[in-house]
Amino acid sequence: MDHEKVVLDGDDMRRTVVRIAHEIVERNGDPEQLAIVGIHRRGAILALRIHALLGDLLEHEVPIGDLDISFYRDDVGTRAEQPVVHASHVDFPLDGLTVVLVDDVLYTGRTVRAAIEALFDYGRPARVQLAVLADRGHRELPIRPDYVGKNLPTSRHERVNVRVEELDGTDEVRIAQIEEVPA
Repeated sequence: MDHEKVVLDGDDMRRTVVRIAHEIVERNGDPEQLAIVGIHRRGAILALRIHALLGDLLEHEVPIGDLDISFYRDDVGTRAEQPVVHASHVDFPLDGLTVVLVDDVLYTGRTVRAAIEALFDYGRPARVQLAVLADRGHRELPIRPDYVGKNLPTSRHERVNVRVEELDGTDEVRIAQIEEVPA
């Protein structure tokens, strides 16, 4: 772990999630038309945090769901490791809603593309917005987040590691060098 640099600590993450929740409220006038859906795994946890804040800010219960996009990925057949599958839960009608998709890190855009495809299997939202804790650049698809916690300019030889209390015992975002594998 000594090759990792902390770019957001627990307090930074808390403040960032609070700011994103406030921005969602500012941009979406009608809480009746709003829903939050997190992308497994850490995006779903961040979505729960945003959902709790929205409940306080709006004094309205916004529907929340989560998606597993494992089988929607465009590389599902080419990956060496088998995906760990989690259940998706979208137990409310999406038609006509503004759905805020939540993920931890935006990189190539392929995960978000898969999530949008999965989302449309549940209905036809009026709009889909994207909230990410960290945007590291290097897009391969024309996908842009609506809400960004922190822009992290990275190289392709770096990895952004998001840790959340619920899974990892701590809240932090670190950048790590990817070890080169000798040929």
